[in-house]
Amino acid sequence: MDNVSFFEAERKLMPEIDALFQKRFRVLKTLATFGPIGRRALGEQLDLTERDIRNETTVLSEQQLISIQKKGMICTPKGYEVLEQLSELYRELSGIVAMEQQLAKRFGIARVIIVAGDVEQDIAVMQQLGKEAVQILLQKAEGKDKIAVTGGSSVASMKEYLTPSTVLSDAKFIAARGGMGDEMTFQANTVVSKFAKRCGATYRTLFLPEHLSEQAYEAMKHEPIIEEMMTMYDEVDIVVHGIGAAQEMALRRNSSQQEQQTLEQKGAVGEAFGYYFNAEGDIVHHIRTIGIQLEQVNKARNVIAIAAGLNKAAAIQAYFKNAAAQTILITDEQTAKTIIKN
Repeated sequence: MDNVSFFEAERKLMPEIDALFQKRFRVLKTLATFGPIGRRALGEQLDLTERDIRNETTVLSEQQLISIQKKGMICTPKGYEVLEQLSELYRELSGIVAMEQQLAKRFGIARVIIVAGDVEQDIAVMQQLGKEAVQILLQKAEGKDKIAVTGGSSVASMKEYLTPSTVLSDAKFIAARGGMGDEMTFQANTVVSKFAKRCGATYRTLFLPEHLSEQAYEAMKHEPIIEEMMTMYDEVDIVVHGIGAAQEMALRRNSSQQEQQTLEQKGAVGEAFGYYFNAEGDIVHHIRTIGIQLEQVNKARNVIAIAAGLNKAAAIQAYFKNAAAQTILITDEQTAKTIIKN
């Protein structure tokens, strides 16, 4: 009997095995993320009874997957190994794989990757989004690539997982847009410099305000350095970007009250690359920006979009009404469920 038929036979004999596996996996995963942690805090985190927690942690301790200490419970090296080995099975049983396929088909894009959990409740989910994005970048990079990168916390989460590699050390990371607001940590210029340093690669910044008046835009767009950047955007191989909620992005850009009202009146829900989209995916507003343009994004060999959080669900749906077919979306489980319900 092969492994698949053995597993199916086992499930017929013990139909409760799927639910038990998922519960125990979640307990171990939460301990790996938040340990050391006590039983009461663990129960609150997972919405499980004290009896459930006691039963499951006793089994995990007996299997040497966790260690119960005075300061709380922690995952052991053996526990981390088991989590790695069983993560794909958990994704299958919990319906994550089916959701990935459903969303990829619905959006008409290359692939959707869903990270288990809720980014708004668990900081480790944001880290996992970054890790998945780096793995995809390494798979898609071909060496000497031009990689355009936007700012934002989701994109910035990739930094910790970037290391010197043969395919990325020869890459050129390019800021996909100029400065936006006052926060420097997640600016495109800051992010590309950090990415390049982590990979031993080169980078190009764009030290201009992203949002320009018509007069300033017309004056700047013919400057040699700007024309050079626009040529680079035409030649970009990979784009890595986030997706923003429309009003949130307008506030970050310090947009005028009038502009914010215009966006609201036009029903803008999402933003990417300076383009604002309504719920139907129509472009309802486009700021004058010296940065990568949507047509240049669509010409790139690969596009990696990272966006998660319930406040981003409507924005993601709006953007992906017209996204490039070569796009890979990386999001979290809770956001994916919200999108599928709508």
